[in-house]
Amino acid sequence: MHNSELSEQEQIRRNSLEEIKKLGFNPYPPETFEISHQAAEVKSVFKNNETALKSITLAGRIMSRRIMGSASFAEIQDSSGRIQIYVRRDDLCAGEDKTLYNTVFKKLLDIGDIIGIRGFAFRTQVGEISVHVKELVILSKSIKPLPIVKEAEGKVYDAVTDAEFRYRQRYVDLIVNPESRELFRKRTQIYTSLRELYNSKGYLEVETPVLQPIPGGAAARPFITHHNTLNIPLYLRIANELYLKRLIVGGYDGVYEFSKDFRNEGMDRAHNPEFTVMEIYVAYKDYKWMMDFTEEMIEKVALDLHGTTKVIVGDQEIDFKRPFKRITMLDAIKESTGFDISGMDEAGLRSIAECLEVELDETMGKGKIIDEIFGEKAEPHMIQPTFITDYPVEMSPLCKKHRDNPELTERFELMVNGKELCNAYTELNDPIDQLERFQEQLKLSEKGDNEAMFIDLDFVRALEYGMPPTSGMGMGMDRLVMLMTNQASIQEVLFFPQMKPEKKAIEMTEDEKVIINLLKANSPIDLNELKGQTGLSNKKWDKAIKGLTKNKLARVEKTDAGLLVSLV
Repeated sequence: MHNSELSEQEQIRRNSLEEIKKLGFNPYPPETFEISHQAAEVKSVFKNNETALKSITLAGRIMSRRIMGSASFAEIQDSSGRIQIYVRRDDLCAGEDKTLYNTVFKKLLDIGDIIGIRGFAFRTQVGEISVHVKELVILSKSIKPLPIVKEAEGKVYDAVTDAEFRYRQRYVDLIVNPESRELFRKRTQIYTSLRELYNSKGYLEVETPVLQPIPGGAAARPFITHHNTLNIPLYLRIANELYLKRLIVGGYDGVYEFSKDFRNEGMDRAHNPEFTVMEIYVAYKDYKWMMDFTEEMIEKVALDLHGTTKVIVGDQEIDFKRPFKRITMLDAIKESTGFDISGMDEAGLRSIAECLEVELDETMGKGKIIDEIFGEKAEPHMIQPTFITDYPVEMSPLCKKHRDNPELTERFELMVNGKELCNAYTELNDPIDQLERFQEQLKLSEKGDNEAMFIDLDFVRALEYGMPPTSGMGMGMDRLVMLMTNQASIQEVLFFPQMKPEKKAIEMTEDEKVIINLLKANSPIDLNELKGQTGLSNKKWDKAIKGLTKNKLARVEKTDAGLLVSLV
């Protein structure tokens, strides 16, 4: 980055960096800094025994400073939280050379710098647990200033709330917003809770391919790449279902995976092209057993995370205490719309959809039409945990037909807060039936459905060796975290959500900056009045205003009152 592109603060920090080096201090030392305690641990131990912490080492980022004369206070932050430190010149610099305190600490260190300290814990006159610093070492000089976040009496002011900034620069969000760090700790806690349950049952955590020759296991549009050596197209997986069921064929009684899946589809508050799914398959079970197991699983997560099954989501209180409501898909549509669509053909379903003002297109078959009707008219009303069961066979090409009605399948989805959380089947293990279902999907693809499943002949071959009766379930982990942490956007629970390309800052001339600063104070404004305020010559004015309008930073509009200039 050229110096002309740096802000004043960035240039000052770079100058400080050079001064630190000239004084003989390494602002980025290579050696290990051994840490004996973290901030939260110091406070906890000191409360129980005020004489225990006579020699401790900590490291953290400077988050505030109160520079005084021969003694100063600062606050450092590590992964556990913040703690105050007390730095006294004569303790830090025992000899005659006071450079480390007078110059480095007081003048050249900044908020955001990372330091290591050695000292002892004590309580200040106002009662705050602090660390009296005897030694200090610079561990990393920060040359970009942090956003200023003010705190007083335990309350945060001016917190960094701009979503685009927080998602794009998550590292800054995590530094300055402790609630963001806590949210992602809870995400890990949710994973741990699930793993504890699965491992206690003896199920094996596995890994399956991300790059797949055939994108199977779900109805979704894949990302496509190319393998140069093999000279074949490969797909980022849209699901890991077919590989996990191959492992059940191979002899495992239960397997699960937390998998990164990728779908080349839209982005919104509930969808990211890269997301995490947990899929689990258990041999000799059916979807009724899986419903019971799912209830046990979700209830455990709520209790482990919150100590209660009741969770606040938006303005709703959702109770994850077992058992959950169960209703068939067709009954749910009837309950929500008054229409009984049982046994209807495609023409009848299209007529009902038209009556309900549900938009369709020509590529949709029976299954997609039913799914659209349900999604539009029934799903949003499912606030408390509700199992939607027994889906029409056209909607579930990997699912076993219902034992009592061959027009339906043994499938459920768990709906919570108006959205799908889990999808589960009594798995189809008849290889002949499976091949016929794939062929039906091929017909939909030929009809124009770009989300129809591919035919995976190797998976059919695996079934031909025999797969035991099996139930499988997939759950969106991002959505589970959203529910359990009361977040309305998936971007909040992903460390690094997909973002549009970052717009480059437009370099303005000095004349353009003059115009923009005037517009910030008064916009819109009469063109001639603005031109007069700038004091620019006609040539400079014309060049500057053309540059601003070309880069869409300012706008000139003709009105009844004349030409007005405004900020865009």
